[in-house]
Amino acid sequence: MARYLGGLITADESQVLPSNNFQTTSGNGVFTSDEQLLLNKQSLWPTAGNAAPRGVLAGGDIGSVVNVIQYIDISSTGDATDFGDLTDGKTNLSACGSNTRGVYSGGKALSTNQQSNIMGYITFTSTGNATDFGDLSVGTQNMGGCSNNTRGMVQFGGDQYSTAPVDVVEYITIASTGNATDFGNLTAAKSKMAAGSSSTRAITMGGETGGSTRVNVIEYFTIGSTGNGTDFGDLTIATKYNAVVTSATRLVSGGGDTASAARSNHMDYITIASTGNASDFGDLSVARESLAGGMASSTRGVFSGGSNSAGGRENTMDYITIGSTGNATDFGNLTNTPTGAAGTANSVAAQQ
Repeated sequence: MARYLGGLITADESQVLPSNNFQTTSGNGVFTSDEQLLLNKQSLWPTAGNAAPRGVLAGGDIGSVVNVIQYIDISSTGDATDFGDLTDGKTNLSACGSNTRGVYSGGKALSTNQQSNIMGYITFTSTGNATDFGDLSVGTQNMGGCSNNTRGMVQFGGDQYSTAPVDVVEYITIASTGNATDFGNLTAAKSKMAAGSSSTRAITMGGETGGSTRVNVIEYFTIGSTGNGTDFGDLTIATKYNAVVTSATRLVSGGGDTASAARSNHMDYITIASTGNASDFGDLSVARESLAGGMASSTRGVFSGGSNSAGGRENTMDYITIGSTGNATDFGNLTNTPTGAAGTANSVAAQQ
């Protein structure tokens, strides 16, 4: 007979089915090989290395710039929990991750009050402070970031030591440490855009060009190669300071600052493998900009924090079911009220 991973043998060998396929799932009972096979086919047999989807959010501005890292279990709902600290307090940074490691890049640093070129990483399955990863080529804030399970696109555009946006794109190999490498260029210099990815494509959405001009441009890159961005289509609304969540097939953009300088609760979505204009998805519970996305499982995406229409800071987290359309639902609260924080998740493998 085959024993259920992590379970306890009961006196009567009664069977209590596991609730999901994560290795941390517990249950009592002894299972035959046939039962194990059946449960495995139903995705109800815990598999070593298949961790529950964890979202990790870092940094931001709560009235002062902070180094706080906090995490959630994306598959449930509830408030965030303290994870550890960044190597420095930063806001307007980017994030990307694999199924084991999250990387946080750039931003405006508390220690220098200038754009930072520092990258730090965390290990999702543990808690603790971030560790130095390497450097961007130039200190940058307000850029996009995303990844597949191997390569991290740590910088799409952003603001460097001048006030003008740049068209720079840089990448890393997440499993190793070291400095970022040039990937190519955006179709135009931009900052304050959001980015997300499938296993093969990276997508940027919206942003701001010179003179605070908000754009509705969507462009894409092939992650496994290097090269410049290609036009994908348009958002339904020109937006900056938006955020995105992704599944293996779909990307959803939420919130932001529209051309009327109003905070938005609007969400758009695209199908990543195709090209074309975005479609309406639904609404966030609170209109806000400078919020964080990136925390997503294969099915669920969580938007968090941001600045609301009254100019106040939010600790709100909303979630959506990425494969459907509709309005967001309350998830819980962050430990603080950040604008300009960055989120990523260990669910890249599950998404892709």
